[in-house]
Amino acid sequence: MTLGQSRRLTRRSLVLGATGWAGARATVPRGVQAAAPGAVVMNSPAPVRDPQSYAAYVPAASKDGQFFRYTCEFDAAWAVLKTFGVEASLDEQVEAIGRDRRIEPYYQETEDGVVIYGGDIARAFSGDYKQNFLARSRGTAMRKVFQHFGMRVNTVNDGAGIRRWLRRGRLIWIKTTVDFKEWVPATWVTPEGETFPVALGNDHAVVVMGYDDDVVVIRDVLGPTSSNGERPYEYEVDWETFLACWGAQGRDGLAVGPREPD
Repeated sequence: MTLGQSRRLTRRSLVLGATGWAGARATVPRGVQAAAPGAVVMNSPAPVRDPQSYAAYVPAASKDGQFFRYTCEFDAAWAVLKTFGVEASLDEQVEAIGRDRRIEPYYQETEDGVVIYGGDIARAFSGDYKQNFLARSRGTAMRKVFQHFGMRVNTVNDGAGIRRWLRRGRLIWIKTTVDFKEWVPATWVTPEGETFPVALGNDHAVVVMGYDDDVVVIRDVLGPTSSNGERPYEYEVDWETFLACWGAQGRDGLAVGPREPD
């Protein structure tokens, strides 16, 4: 699928002030604060604009870059967990999710499109996250990571769910495309023959931390890289682009937050 120029990622300057809902106030849950700076935590990026101008905004933790080149699922999960006071190392997350090593992922171009053969990404992580750009997992597998650390997790697969859970103080872990740009559609095939819609080389995971009528707000710990030296850690994406790129990964999303008291 090709996105038109009107669908490009947008980033607004702080000086522009609020747009979207007139008079809207952000939902900032009590006790939810970005993680304090530490050994691997950077100072929280300045908000794109006044958080109170959003319909909902949950301050999310950030860190300086990914663990390894292809660990975006775990980096996004780290940001979610750190926001809620949990320090989750890469090793702990990998142990919680498990790894399917039966097939090191590879792809083929067929008459019906690109096909990626790999492990069961619905239940475990598949691939070498240090070297294989195809390495990945889905939300159903990442659910085990969040639950391991005592979080409450709900599936999110539409815009209404994004809005609802952010208003309740949750962060939304999603699979999308890098920089919300164009992608090559592919089909992931497991050893059991189960299939999933995925992006070939533009696979990424980020955190949705806010929204208004016009945009969603993203925490992306990938930060500046050789492919985009100006990539911010927090940015806005218009809803049309967001939903299209999220759809490239089958609208794979999880609303995550602390368990509520009984």
